Amino acid sequence: MRWAVAETGDGGVRLCPLTPDGQAAGPVVRESSLAEAVRSRPEVERWVWRSTAEIYRRLLAAGVRVARCYDVEAAEALLIGHEEGQSGQPRSLAAAWARLHGLPVPADPPVRAAETQPSLFDPGPVPLPPGTDEFSALLEVYAGQLARTARAEHPERMRLLLASESAGMLVATEMSRTGIPWRADVHRALLDGLLGERFPGGLEPRRMAELADEVSRAFGEGVRVRPDLPGDIIRAFARAGIPLSSTRKWELQQIDHPAVAPLLAYKTLYRLFTAHGWSWLQQWVHEGRFRPEYLPGGTVSGRWTANGGGALQIPKVIRQAVRADPGWRLVVADVDQMEPRVLAAVSRDRGLMEVAGTGEDLYAGLAARAFGGDRAQAKLALLGAIYGQTSGDALKHMADLRRRYPVAVAYVDDAARAGEEGRLVRTWLGRTCPPASMAPPDEAGLPQEEEGPAGYGSTSAARARGRFTRNFVVQGSAADWALLMLGALRHALARAGLRAELAFFQHDEVIVHCPADEAATVAEVITAAAATAGRIAFGPTPVRFPFTTAVVECYADAK
Repeated sequence: MRWAVAETGDGGVRLCPLTPDGQAAGPVVRESSLAEAVRSRPEVERWVWRSTAEIYRRLLAAGVRVARCYDVEAAEALLIGHEEGQSGQPRSLAAAWARLHGLPVPADPPVRAAETQPSLFDPGPVPLPPGTDEFSALLEVYAGQLARTARAEHPERMRLLLASESAGMLVATEMSRTGIPWRADVHRALLDGLLGERFPGGLEPRRMAELADEVSRAFGEGVRVRPDLPGDIIRAFARAGIPLSSTRKWELQQIDHPAVAPLLAYKTLYRLFTAHGWSWLQQWVHEGRFRPEYLPGGTVSGRWTANGGGALQIPKVIRQAVRADPGWRLVVADVDQMEPRVLAAVSRDRGLMEVAGTGEDLYAGLAARAFGGDRAQAKLALLGAIYGQTSGDALKHMADLRRRYPVAVAYVDDAARAGEEGRLVRTWLGRTCPPASMAPPDEAGLPQEEEGPAGYGSTSAARARGRFTRNFVVQGSAADWALLMLGALRHALARAGLRAELAFFQHDEVIVHCPADEAATVAEVITAAAATAGRIAFGPTPVRFPFTTAVVECYADAK
């Protein structure tokens, strides 16, 4: 049973049951409290509402959790991308209603700046036109979205994608409220040890100041170089007769000069000081928890991002501060070779599915079958196929991969060709790659390869888009699988009656915080959730998604 619910603006809500095609299946009821309206209807299987990020946050604050929801805004973002390749277009209820009526589409509000506390002046929902009832608009948009989903290229897959994206919104909201267990005292000790004494007035801490002096002295007496300014560094090396195109680590490491070692050390500490220093700790960690705001589907490939706090980029050294509560443990689980396994599942290449179905190291299995036992060659070839590397050793081994696994290589080749020709490219479930003008290649995390010979397209922009779409069909399908895994894990933990709580997720890693005596059960539940997600997403295939799992008190000990 599904129910729709919308707030009335005076603290109350209106709600009603729904038919399978999104129409009201009974009288519209008005109640004075959102939390009580939801709490008093445990029989509702799925709540249909405007925005999980807004509505569910308030329900959690009132102690109310729901099993499933349908997020109209999340669904609109996916549907407009699927239909027109217009990812990133306005997704609000008001925007969806305007599209339905052929009216000008209002822009979404700007993304709220990351803060430790919500501001009184945060923009509210995009308003509907005067005189338009929000609950009626919700029902109309929802029914329209169901009809649009039925017209998708693969309707059942699209329904699954919408459900999994909504499930991800629930998980993200719950994790933001739960937070990651964080020892501020350990963090401070790490900063004191690595950065040294702090000076007043926002000056660099002692160790950074010492390294900055070392860098300057390396260029000669009386020379002053600011190591935090790339232009200063490039000019200093130029005066020494060493041309640089950037101050990236890999380029500096190729230089034989006494400034390189202290400069690289400075850059490491600078990133720590600015991204996770004392100011970050004061802003983001409270009551033993780091509570970031996760943004599911924050990239076009479906990968999550975070609004401030750098939640998805916790440096290894700082992971020492992520510690379980007394008597509890962190169950840290990483998917093994996720994207190659996804390629096997979506391409239906029999040979690659056989390798991905054994549960063994995929690259080792691939090497034994096609690369004379050389795991490094096998990994280079397969990742080269996925990421579109067009030169070097990956290209040299691609012929072997293509002969042994032609269907898998053809799958990503076809995606690259479609991208270069400007056609829409979709993940297995239907998430759609936007037009080239809206998706720079680095947005999907692709390496920036040197230009190779012309492939299907005739311009560098076309070839760049081809590399983007080649990876998109794999990386995006992996993100879709991960959503289903998270949803299955969330439900399994609840069904088992465990105290365990989802604490962290990024791409191919999940952390569950649980009492020590639940850790073994949690590890088993994670494995089962991965199998469930693979079966639901890709149907009956032999492909397995094994995890490397560690039960630890400190996050740093899991790696």
